[in-house]
Amino acid sequence: MLASTFVLIALVAVAGCAAIEVSPWPSALLYRTVMDWKGEEANLALERYVPAGITALIDQHYDANDADAVLDVYYPSQPGGTLPTIVWIHGGGFLSGNKGQVANYVKILAARGYTTVSVGYSLGPSSNYPTPVLQANAALAYLMQNAKRLRIDPARIFLAGDSAGAQIAAQVANTISVPAYAAALGIVPAISRAQLRGVILHCGIYDLALPSLRGPYGHFMDTATWAYSGRRDGLKAEHTSQFSVARFVTAEFPPAFISAGNSDPLLPHSLALAEALGRRGVQVDTLFFAKDRKPELPHEYQFNLDTDAGREALERAVKFVAGA
Repeated sequence: MLASTFVLIALVAVAGCAAIEVSPWPSALLYRTVMDWKGEEANLALERYVPAGITALIDQHYDANDADAVLDVYYPSQPGGTLPTIVWIHGGGFLSGNKGQVANYVKILAARGYTTVSVGYSLGPSSNYPTPVLQANAALAYLMQNAKRLRIDPARIFLAGDSAGAQIAAQVANTISVPAYAAALGIVPAISRAQLRGVILHCGIYDLALPSLRGPYGHFMDTATWAYSGRRDGLKAEHTSQFSVARFVTAEFPPAFISAGNSDPLLPHSLALAEALGRRGVQVDTLFFAKDRKPELPHEYQFNLDTDAGREALERAVKFVAGA
């Protein structure tokens, strides 16, 4: 989402707070409408940056028994073998967004010489935590089973995501890295730690022990955590403790590129994860900005390639993948 997203979210919050809430559905649907509109707008703005010559394989079903389990694959059209692969998990506060809203961004990445994958997953309140984490692992299994057809190098996999998708990507990376963490979530990782070469994490939420977001964002956070957890007490409940992935990382976590804008309300989460990984000796590349930087960089700033900061984030991510 871009800067005006949170202004619109604040307006939706006013409407949501006007009623006594007994279900997350009314507010979740309002937020979804606004956020999907902004997501489509951001994707459309990237269209002029997409080079020609990208092959697209749309709506690949990675689980035949799950209607939400679809993904899109992109790679350079010229003949060739398998390529390093970036598996991107979209954002949307766990209650909005879809794989198509990051399509142009992952096409731009594919044009740099990669296979890129945009993963669809189930949204709250219809589906609850940790379903998207399980689905992302299932998507990896599908990609490994179809690696040659999809031009995927199984030995060079990168997980990536933005906002909620960054949180999901970080959790999946930690299941691959820490057997006890995977067991707690009931996951048998689809790939080995050796196959996972790195993670790209933009604007995520990684530790619910950090101060809650209040003010114009408080109602949205309450709705998102209620929708995703399926419980009014949200993701602070014991059954969702692994959500705060920054508390569970070890030295085995893969190299990470972490970034967030200087006015992103979730910036403290990116800083905390980078610090936690650094303490454990994990290779961490960060792109953060001065507190007083003008113009301020909002949540999901990286999708705006009309700005110097957005272009820098893209180049740094590409450099990170090339060097991993």
